[in-house]
Amino acid sequence: MTSPEARSAHNLPERSVSELSADLKRTVEETYSRVRVRGEISQPKLAGSGHCYLRLKDDTAVIDGIIWKGSYQKLTVRPEEGLEVIATGRLTTYPGRSSYQIVIDSLELAGEGALLKMLEERRRRLAAEGLFDPARKKRRPFLPRCIGVVTSPTGAVIRDILHRLRDRFPVPVLVWPVLVQGDGAAQQVANAVAGFNALPPDGPIPRPDLLIVARGGGSLEDLMAFNEEVTVRAVAASRIPVISAVGHETDTTLCDFAADLRAPTPTGAAEMAVPVRLDLLAQVRDDGQRLHGATRRLLEDRAMRLEGLARGLPPVDRMIEDYAQRLDDRWERLGTAARMTVDRRAAMVGQLGARLRSPAEQIAAKQGQLAQAAQGLDGAVRYTLKDRDARLTAVSGRLRPDAVARDVTRHQRDLDSLWARLGTAAARSLPEAERRLTAAAERLAVNSYQGILDRGYVVVRDDSGQVIDSRAPLKGGEAVTLQFRDGSAGAVITGSGSVAGGRRTPGRKGDDTRQETLF
Repeated sequence: MTSPEARSAHNLPERSVSELSADLKRTVEETYSRVRVRGEISQPKLAGSGHCYLRLKDDTAVIDGIIWKGSYQKLTVRPEEGLEVIATGRLTTYPGRSSYQIVIDSLELAGEGALLKMLEERRRRLAAEGLFDPARKKRRPFLPRCIGVVTSPTGAVIRDILHRLRDRFPVPVLVWPVLVQGDGAAQQVANAVAGFNALPPDGPIPRPDLLIVARGGGSLEDLMAFNEEVTVRAVAASRIPVISAVGHETDTTLCDFAADLRAPTPTGAAEMAVPVRLDLLAQVRDDGQRLHGATRRLLEDRAMRLEGLARGLPPVDRMIEDYAQRLDDRWERLGTAARMTVDRRAAMVGQLGARLRSPAEQIAAKQGQLAQAAQGLDGAVRYTLKDRDARLTAVSGRLRPDAVARDVTRHQRDLDSLWARLGTAAARSLPEAERRLTAAAERLAVNSYQGILDRGYVVVRDDSGQVIDSRAPLKGGEAVTLQFRDGSAGAVITGSGSVAGGRRTPGRKGDDTRQETLF
């Protein structure tokens, strides 16, 4: 017999493991369909599928968590190691490991202290990468031709910026509308900054010279879009200078550290972007007046100095008179020197010509020397032949006929060889001697007085036939003979020292060849 307890145990229905796991899953999900759990994030991991797996823990317990891909993209706070958050979601079980977990729909920081801690850690990490380095800051243009504004198109910020720009210095403004808080706001701001930088400089839409990233004031959570890493990296990577004007003067975001310039308010950003047009006009007008006055004073000073220097100079006409007199003196001396040089050269040519022998005489002398050398050569040859015959006759009496015949034949051969060499040497030497003689005759003909006459000169002789090479012996009325290259002609010396019937010789006494004064 079985006990009552055993019989009651057998009355329980049997369940499979899957059925029991399904009942547990349904019970947990129905009981905890919406929960808020506070804890510290541990071991966050983003899978390749886009889902995020993490663990929430406190001092005594740990619970697994999962954020599906669709929910992860909408989070305003990204899971980070050690971050204390409040997770909102639902509980469920995972039958494959007999475990339970929370499916997280949203995350929020557990208090402002945790948020500030997260922002400080993010600031240190980005600063270590060099995103906030002052050396990366770009100078804003003094007067931008176009300004790009990244902000909400419906808020009061854009109206304040446009109104302030219109008052100070109206410039074209391009507005890129974005969300400034909530899901996707950070990505829209980053895309707007990158979009402005992607505009071509010469495209149909003008590329801004300056960007203003602006939003009004709000709580720390409202400004989180400008603390996101994607926004900070986009502002730091901008090639266009960026002014950050997020919140009020006391609000500080990470975007302020990455921007090239921080403005306390959006209105202050507009004041930093452009100067005051009226101030510029007044400055230009003042600079123009100062430049005009400085130029006038400079010209007056230079005119005064010029007048002082002019008073120290002698009169111009007096200076020109001195130079004119010097020019006349040089001209007169130049004419006299030229005539004296020509006379001296003519006298030297006459003396050299008188010492030269005529080409015919030199050629006849050279021909006589050549004939005498030929006669001496013939006599030497004949004497050599007679001496050879005598020696042969003397030797022939002492030698045998056959030996004599051989010696005669040998000496005859040597003699024939010497005679042939003598003829060859004479044939080579005579043309060369004749060429040198001809060249010397040509040079002699060129340098002879006849050659000088051929170039247009004239030889003056007195009635006795002597050459006259100076003016000293000439007297008025004296007859002379002028020898030209093609004949002679008679002439008479006039009293002025010129030949009758000839042209008057320039530069004689009584002729005034000086140049008249120019003034």
